[in-house]
Amino acid sequence: MIGAIIGAIIGGLIIGVLARMVLPGKQDLSIVMTIVIGIVSSFVASLIVGLVGYNNNDGIAWIPLIVGVIVACIAIVIYGNMTGKKQLNR
Repeated sequence: MIGAIIGAIIGGLIIGVLARMVLPGKQDLSIVMTIVIGIVSSFVASLIVGLVGYNNNDGIAWIPLIVGVIVACIAIVIYGNMTGKKQLNR
């Protein structure tokens, strides 16, 4: 149980950071919010990939990772628009 929680936090951090690296400009987003968006995006991406019928039995699951980063990018933009924290293009 605790291992799954730690795994979700680490996976969320990785997906959130990758999404912030993909988006242009600087996002005004805390590390905690990056992790939360990454965890939620990972969950949503797993649902999307599962509905499509993707099944990975060995190696790194690249498709869910890529979909998770895309979902996280969308979530970061939506979060920025909702909170008024726009991206700084510097």
